[in-house]
Order: sequence, then C-alpha cells, then structure tokens
Amino acid sequence: MAFLFMKKDFSKALSSRAISANIILQVLDQGKSLSTLIPEAQKQLDPKDVPLVQEITFGVCRVLPRLESIIRLLVEKPLKGKTRLVHCLLLVGLYQLLYMRVPVHAAVDEVVNATKSLKLDSFRALTNGVLRRFLREQDEILAKVDKHWQTLHPEWLVNKLKKAYPHWREIVEANNQRPPMWIRVNQQHIKAKDYAVLLGDVVAKNSANLTACSPHCALLLDKPVSVNQLHNFEQGWATVQDAHAQWSAELLGAENGETILDACAAPGGKTTHILEKAPNAKVIALDIEESRLNRVRENLVRLQQSATVICGDASKPQEWLDDDVMFDRILLDAPCSATGVIRRHPDIKWLRQESDIPELAQLQGNILRALWDRLKPNGILLYATCSVLPEENSEQIQQFVQETPNAKLVEMDFNGEKVLEKQFFPHQNGGDGFFYAKLQKVAN
Repeated sequence: MAFLFMKKDFSKALSSRAISANIILQVLDQGKSLSTLIPEAQKQLDPKDVPLVQEITFGVCRVLPRLESIIRLLVEKPLKGKTRLVHCLLLVGLYQLLYMRVPVHAAVDEVVNATKSLKLDSFRALTNGVLRRFLREQDEILAKVDKHWQTLHPEWLVNKLKKAYPHWREIVEANNQRPPMWIRVNQQHIKAKDYAVLLGDVVAKNSANLTACSPHCALLLDKPVSVNQLHNFEQGWATVQDAHAQWSAELLGAENGETILDACAAPGGKTTHILEKAPNAKVIALDIEESRLNRVRENLVRLQQSATVICGDASKPQEWLDDDVMFDRILLDAPCSATGVIRRHPDIKWLRQESDIPELAQLQGNILRALWDRLKPNGILLYATCSVLPEENSEQIQQFVQETPNAKLVEMDFNGEKVLEKQFFPHQNGGDGFFYAKLQKVAN
C-alpha cells in the first residue's frame, strides 16, 4: 500500500492528497526522506499538483506533533498497521484545514474521496467524521492542544539543544519556520549588487544589509521563486545556495593550479563555487552515492566547468585514489545529522534518531583521519557540517587536534569576526545552521 504512487497504471487514479498521504507514511514508518520520495512522486503527478504535494508533505513534517495531538483527541483507537495510511490521510486533512488556504469543503471532500482510490472505502465514514468533528469543535480542541508551547521536535533532540545552548528555544523556533531563499551570484559574470538590479520584479536584498556573516556573493530573495525567474540562471550566473553554505569555498581559499578535493560533494554547490573562485584548479568531486553525483555533473555542465567526478567512500581513499596523489586543499563537508537544515528538510526531525549521533561522529572522525593522510604538508583542510550538535562539530575537532600533532587550527575571518571555530545557527532572514573549522597540516 505504501508504494501505490510508484505504480504507473494505478497511480493515475490517485489524487494529490492520496499521494501526499502515501509519502508521509513512507517518511514516518519506513524512514524514507522527502528528498527521495518527492522526485519519485513527480513522475506520476500532473505538474500543477507538484507544489500542492510539496506543501502538504513538508508542512505535515514541520508541525507533526501538533497534528498528532489533535488526532489523539478525535480518534478513540489509534490507527495502526494497515490503518496507518488512514492516519496519514487525517494528517493531510488537518494540515490543509489549519495551514492552507484551501476551501473547507474541498479540503474535507478531497481527503475523504482519497479513501476510495487507496482502497480504504471502509474508512470513508471515519475520515469524514473526524475532520468534520474537528471543524465543529476546533476552538475547544486547539485550546487543549496549544495549552503549552510545543517544540515540534523529538524530545531527544530538544534535550541535546538544551544541554548545549542557552538560546535553544531560538534554535527550535527557527527550525519551525519556512527557510529563506538565498542565491550565490557567479562573480565571473557579474557582481551581486548588479545582478540584484537585473532581477527586476524578482526583488532581492543585498545580504550585507541583513547579516555580517554572509559572503559578498550572497543575495537574499524577498520571496522564493522558481529558478526560471532568475536572470541567466541556465548560463550559470546564479546558483541556489544557503548563505552560510557559501562560506565553504570562501574559507577554503583555493587557488589556480592547486589540486583540490571536495569530499562528500553532492549536489555540487560547493564544487562549482570552488571553480568559480579558482577556474584552473584541479578539482575532484567525490561522493559515495552515484545517483547523487548526477546532480554534480548537471551543475558542472550548467556553469560550464570541469572537474573529475568520482563515486567513492571518503573514509577509504585508497580504493579510488592512486597512492601518489596528494591534495593542496580538502573541503570535507562531512556526513552529519543535518540538524542545522531542519527548516529546509523538516522530515529530518522524524528520520534522525538519537543513536545516529555517535555513529555519525565516529564516521566523521574516520573520514577526517583518512583524508588528513592525503593532505600535503602546509595544506589546508576545511571541516564543515550542516549540524548544530557539538559532538559532530567542536568536540570532533578538539579531539582530532589533540590526537594529531601536525594539525593546527587556522584563524578564519567572517567579515571582520576572526575565530578558530564558527557555529552558525538558523535564524530568520539568515543562513542555516553550519559549522566550520580550518586546519593546516604543519610541515615537519
């Protein structure tokens, strides 16, 4: 039942609400990500329905605990097993009623009708009854549900944030917001301020007016738009990339003629940025998943750049790299919990488990040590994650420096703020949560 939208002959009968419920079920019960499921569903959807499915599925994941609390008040017996899809249909219906500008009758009727295409006819009356009862008793129900502030996060993650940061509530609140849209302007073509003028009716703000922690090539759009509306996008004049992620290439400082490794490179935003700054550098873009490397290749073609693209395990360079190859600079955007980009990927809250963190920290350490051996003397390794958890960031780096005599932290300059380590947090009209530390291999 969970894979209905992938069967072409049958999926034609599925509505966007039915497909949304299917996707949510796979996220919650099978641990699949929206970034994988949405592209699969797009093949079966009418293009005009894609934004609706994206809004519903991302939205449900963003506010899931609130919707679950409502269902607990309305459904006497929990919907388990084969009836979980009915539960997900109710999540879809409630999200539309609470957060979308969908006429009430349409929101209810479309969800109720979806029970037929999903072969859940016997639950039609229950689905209809629950949604209509919510409409009748909405004020009373929401008063009970919203009596106390909800983090809309799993408890284990909240506890980790509480332990690490006094401002943990601000991090949680930022995670629950919709993300801003940042673009990186290709300085080989045009300056950011001039590109902002070219955008015309797609209004942009120069990031310098918003935060001192944005690179000079970053522009914040007032309102997210399709890349088709970005001037000369296909010609490589701009790339969609978070402001804090744009610091990667800035801090790496690649120069023409150097041999550079972009480890864990997909989808290629950082690879292309490195080549924008050093077009004649010899860049290897590495990722462990071949399917993700397709995006790297697409971005290289769009920006008319050249790099060696390799599928391989960053913790085992001997499997994909000749013994005599060494790097002047390495960008290690390490595999991590992605707790800094929850507002862009709200399903992370429900896909990630507390037990994942020590496993990820061990993997990061393994990759760091393996790649360090492939760094030339006096070479630079920039360690980055899109996490806000100290185990993956400051603690990881502190341990590595203590254990590695020839590793030295190098000062980084963020528009005048000079630090040895930098932890960014997500905030309104700002970048996502990112961590950076710059290491130099001290020559004997």
